[in-house]
Amino acid sequence: MFDFSIVTQWFDNLLRQTLGLGDFLSILIECVLVGVIILTAYALIAMVLIFMERKVCAYFQCRLGPMRVGYWGLLQVLADVLKMLIKEIFFVDKADKFLYIVAPILVVIGSVGAFAFLPWNNGATILDFNVGIFLLTAISSIGIVGIFLAGWGSNNKYSVVSAMRSAVQMISYEMSLCLCLITAVILTGTMQVSGIVEAQTGPFKWLICQGHIPAILAFLTFLIAGNAEANRGPFDMAEAESELTAGHHTEYSGMGFGYFYLAEFMNLFITAGIAATVFLGGWAPINIGVDGFDAVMNYIPGIVWFLGKTFALVWILMWIKWTFPRLRIDQILKLEWKYLMPLSLFNLVLMTVVVALGWYL
Repeated sequence: MFDFSIVTQWFDNLLRQTLGLGDFLSILIECVLVGVIILTAYALIAMVLIFMERKVCAYFQCRLGPMRVGYWGLLQVLADVLKMLIKEIFFVDKADKFLYIVAPILVVIGSVGAFAFLPWNNGATILDFNVGIFLLTAISSIGIVGIFLAGWGSNNKYSVVSAMRSAVQMISYEMSLCLCLITAVILTGTMQVSGIVEAQTGPFKWLICQGHIPAILAFLTFLIAGNAEANRGPFDMAEAESELTAGHHTEYSGMGFGYFYLAEFMNLFITAGIAATVFLGGWAPINIGVDGFDAVMNYIPGIVWFLGKTFALVWILMWIKWTFPRLRIDQILKLEWKYLMPLSLFNLVLMTVVVALGWYL
């Protein structure tokens, strides 16, 4: 498997030794380049997800989806992005201008920050700290603040109700999310994202295989809680159109609304990406201990494995959204506090016992 850290070392040597740049200037250039790559990948994947959402939705509703702009509707998302960029951005009377402007920026910052932790390939993790799981959950929580400020700063009672609902829902389900991640940390023995993936390289080493029932329960709980934390259906009470118009971003137009729309789709991708990383081996290929089969699987680039696993989970989460009806807010909170939270705590204790007694592969 190709190690992308070799590429970063070569580029660093190019800047420092060949071009003779100083440490500060070299680091600055590297940071700017990495930032451009992250934002470009973020935008491109969001466009793919928007198109995928429309086609998956159409499939489940026996429709065709967008078909007119470009072949098979492939240019429809580009047309929508152009429309969003040129639409007028207006401000609501008597709204808190500062909070109104800052809110969508915070939502995107939290989403992009979490996106940077995803391990695309061996050595290709942008942010890879020894407490990576802890920082990932902390940075992703910034989006909750942005959603709350959007509702509060809009001077709209429907937006305020939506912001309250969303904050309660997201904070509640992050408890189960964190417990599921801690369960995986106990099994792998590290909080570093690359270390978690490396612990899953080898025959039948994915966590859902070597962790037995606790890992499978943590994986399923993570998908449910992640779907709810991202405000995706059937947990999208924060944007219940029949009651709250469009939720916390009702009063936003142009790219103000576009930032919320972008972050929602990317949070779906990030949830699936984290699940694929922690429980399905990330960029690690399928290995079953047969030399010929494993050699073929190892020949496939790691980024193909990561994207394949992630988009497979994205499709499953979209399937869930367009299959089940929306829940009430009391049902959503009851599911978390009466069922998922106790299950996550019990599963955490069970995983600790499994690891302590050495009952895993």
